[in-house]
Amino acid sequence: MKSVIAATLVVAAGLVVVNMLGVAAAEAPITTPVRTVTVEGVATVPIGQYAKLAEANAVYRQGMAAAIADGQNKAEFLAIKAGATLGSVQSIAEGGGSIGCTGGEESNDVEYQGEQPDFGSPTGSVRPIYAAAAPSVKAGKPAAKHRKKHPTAKKASVPGCTLSTQVALVFVIG
Repeated sequence: MKSVIAATLVVAAGLVVVNMLGVAAAEAPITTPVRTVTVEGVATVPIGQYAKLAEANAVYRQGMAAAIADGQNKAEFLAIKAGATLGSVQSIAEGGGSIGCTGGEESNDVEYQGEQPDFGSPTGSVRPIYAAAAPSVKAGKPAAKHRKKHPTAKKASVPGCTLSTQVALVFVIG
């Protein structure tokens, strides 16, 4: 009989403890999740074909600053369309970059011959920027007829290089 009374007291004490925890959990403040908007800012800035490291890094940082401004503009647009206001930046992820050159006398493509800036390592959420695909010809339509042009002298084009970069940004919206 003593063991039944002892077991009953243990169970009763356990129920009291569980009840207190349940009341404490019910009285805990309820937090709503923070609403955010995630965007990718992109930028393309000119860079000299033979840039030294200091210049290449400065141009890359200029590109990242422009990409952040682009991302902020996108986030403001999305927040307004969602009926919210844009808050502070919660996170920023560097997306790396690339350098491409065009021009030259003999071909349309020239190589960048300068030093590579510190592009860092792209994160998984930021994708590289690719050139737009050439427009496709719709099946069933005849190709447009072109008039013959008289040959003209080709103008020598000066090589131009651009640095492209992107950043991922997460903003709070309210």
